[in-house]
Amino acid sequence: MTEMFATPQSMHFADPLPLQSGASLRDYSLSFETYGTLNAGKTNAVLICHALNASHHVAGVYAGQDKSEGWWDNMIGPGKALDTDQFFVIGVNNLGSCFGSTGPMHTNPDTGRVYGADFPVVTVEDWVNAQARLLDALGIETLAAVMGGSLGGMQALSWTLQYPSRVRHAVVVASAPNLTAENIAFNEVARRAIVTDPDFHGGHFYEHGTIPKRGLRIARMIGHITYLSDDVMNEKFGRQLIAATQEGAPREYFYSTLEAEFQIESYLRYQGDKFAEYFDANTYLLITRALDYFDPARTYGADLSHALARATCKFLLVSFTTDWRFSPKRSREIVKALLDNKRDVSYAEIDAPHGHDAFLLDDARYMSVVSSYFDSVAKEVTP
Repeated sequence: MTEMFATPQSMHFADPLPLQSGASLRDYSLSFETYGTLNAGKTNAVLICHALNASHHVAGVYAGQDKSEGWWDNMIGPGKALDTDQFFVIGVNNLGSCFGSTGPMHTNPDTGRVYGADFPVVTVEDWVNAQARLLDALGIETLAAVMGGSLGGMQALSWTLQYPSRVRHAVVVASAPNLTAENIAFNEVARRAIVTDPDFHGGHFYEHGTIPKRGLRIARMIGHITYLSDDVMNEKFGRQLIAATQEGAPREYFYSTLEAEFQIESYLRYQGDKFAEYFDANTYLLITRALDYFDPARTYGADLSHALARATCKFLLVSFTTDWRFSPKRSREIVKALLDNKRDVSYAEIDAPHGHDAFLLDDARYMSVVSSYFDSVAKEVTP
């Protein structure tokens, strides 16, 4: 397959964006990338919504940079499941992120100081409204499809409710109509790890010249455990010890409460260390809170069928059997609610061992389902 090069872009918006919290953002920017060519009728656009720690760099590579593949590069590109020879694909970075769009690390135009903890709370619905403004600026009235996994799937679902006339298809992968109490609990433990780090300084750590890396490391370790399945962790690490010798003789245990002894411990520490080097602590708090808040049925007496009655597009939902954080049961709730409204729904439950991370990985059945679905979408697209 042809290698695809990506070019980051940014668009500035002067008009204030009203937020669900009652606050608003003005003079903000959105970072985005596009892949493929928008057709003359502007009918072949597909919007990709990202999950917690991803960005607008969805596919392709950056010229001259090694290992710069987009986070869904296995899914999107020439001849891939979402074929950029047929579709114009847009990846956008959400407000509050730390990868280019306006967020806590940027300057508040009202105060002249870095936002830090003063950056307003944002929701999935706020992100969708910002994305709609970007599409307006690009001259795209209707999306051939909106697609996302995990938190990105929540945004895709919200698009069908906030802008039903602007979406023809929604592809919702490894997602849910809201978080369970257990999921909110995991997010809260991760947040507490960050805010109780002495280097956090109430979210204004930038002006103190510190980074709450200890908290970020623990937050990432907690999150990473939930993204993997028990089977994958056992297969990959089992109870294997870190190789070590004392005077040339191997020993079984080190009998240390402080040092990593098992390979899984070392792996989690590595993931935590890596994450703390590039992710912003305030961004982590904002995005996990947006996850917690998402619940389109809340204003409909917790009746999801009633809430999804606004959706008019066709749907593909995909779940994975070993995903215990966003289990197939949660996707089936969405499927049932859509069928209650007699909507056109396709559903695939993939028997994959990888847990929640399966939506990012190469599974032949998964890729085949998505590819077949977009083949059918392509037949509907007018030039």
